Amino acid sequence: MRFGYTIPNNWGIADVEGLVALGPAAEERGFDSLWVNHHLLNIGYVRDRLGAGAYHDATTLLTWVAARTSRVRLGTSVLVLPYCNPFGLAKALATLDVLSGGRVVAGLGVGSLEDEHVQVADVPFADRGAWTDEAIALMRALWTDDEPTFEGRWLRVGGAHVAPKPLQSPLPVVIGGNRRPALRRVARFGQGWHPLGPSPEGLRTRLVTLEEELAAVGRTRAEIEISLRWDIRPGKDVVPLLEEYVAAGVDEVVWSLSTPDLDEVRRELDRLAAVVAAYRA
Repeated sequence: MRFGYTIPNNWGIADVEGLVALGPAAEERGFDSLWVNHHLLNIGYVRDRLGAGAYHDATTLLTWVAARTSRVRLGTSVLVLPYCNPFGLAKALATLDVLSGGRVVAGLGVGSLEDEHVQVADVPFADRGAWTDEAIALMRALWTDDEPTFEGRWLRVGGAHVAPKPLQSPLPVVIGGNRRPALRRVARFGQGWHPLGPSPEGLRTRLVTLEEELAAVGRTRAEIEISLRWDIRPGKDVVPLLEEYVAAGVDEVVWSLSTPDLDEVRRELDRLAAVVAAYRA
């Protein structure tokens, strides 16, 4: 079992240095991975939580964290791919993988906030899943082929050299989302599934669906890691549920704390680190 920690770049915390410092602090306390959140506009439920507070950019903050750490994996939980240019994103993640010594985990999803999507994305909301599938396939080609050739409905490339390549081959892609289309995307493109907070029983049910989708493309459950995003309130006793998630087949839990108080975040980091240490003992 591995343990991850989500840096609260999505909680309007003005002390950016304090946010970045959580990275080496988590690494020193034995966490295996660090993750960041992604939205571009304070709108809908993001605005309800933040008002006019800062939602710091995911890949920029993760790059600063990479520079101050040496061991932890660096994940995105998750990038809303229709908000991104896949060429620019593939280049940024490949570069970060090189700079970090091969530690990037590309968490990708389709997004669910339609009010944001219609202002940010270039594809209709109803087409975001198909576009995301195409974008992931394009990014994989950019990461692996010296002169990639790709022709899709929306995206295409050919006759160009692309570098740098990620140090990791393949650069791990984990797919966010809990519904069957997301699980189908995991089966087609993913090295992992990054669900958001299903119960242990809900997780087991979805794993049956995932195994069906994997079988349909000639893959098996052994090829997929389950990295659970687990949002908690400060002080939440995670031990009982942790054992249930382990029994359900989770390979990694990624805790995210629901608080904008940086002092409280630090205290919770220490508390969760103690849980990690006790579990490993």
